[in-house]
Amino acid sequence: MELGDIPAWVACALAAAAFVVSLKARGDGKRSADASATSAAASVRSADAAEEALALQRQEAEARRQAEEEAARPRPDLKVQHVRGQLYRLCNNGTGPAPKLTVLDRDLPPVVRNIPQEEDLPAGEAHEFLMAGTMGGPVPPQIYVTWDGQETPVPLRVPPKG
Repeated sequence: MELGDIPAWVACALAAAAFVVSLKARGDGKRSADASATSAAASVRSADAAEEALALQRQEAEARRQAEEEAARPRPDLKVQHVRGQLYRLCNNGTGPAPKLTVLDRDLPPVVRNIPQEEDLPAGEAHEFLMAGTMGGPVPPQIYVTWDGQETPVPLRVPPKG
C-alpha cells in the first residue's frame, strides 16, 4: 500500500459511511411518509365522521322542530258531560275546532236526538243532545266520534247520571 492509496481508502470508508447514513435516512423517510399517509387517512375518516354527525344533528333538529310544530298545532279535546236527565253535552275543551264532527251509530241506544252528524264544533263550544236508554238498551259507557283530520274513531267516556 502506498501513500497515494490512503486518500482512496478514506474516500471509500467515507462513501460506505455515507451509504449507511443514506440507508438509515431512507428508512426514516419511508416511516415518515407512511405516518403521513396514515395521518391523512385518519383525517379523512375524522372528516367523514364529522359530516355524518352533522347530518344526524340536522335530522334530529328537523324531527324536534316537526314535533314541536305538531305539539303546538291547535287540536280539539272532546268530552261528554251529563247535564240532567237524558240531556248530555259534547264539549270541545281543546284549542282547535272539530270540523265535520260525527257521532258514530256504534252502540247508541234506540232513543237519540240532536246527535252531531258532520257538524263543526269550534274550540270552547258545546253541542247538547238527548240520549235515553231503555230496558233493552241502556246508555252506552262510551260513544265514538270522528272529524276531519281524525278518521279513526275516538272513544269518549259517557259519564254516569249523577
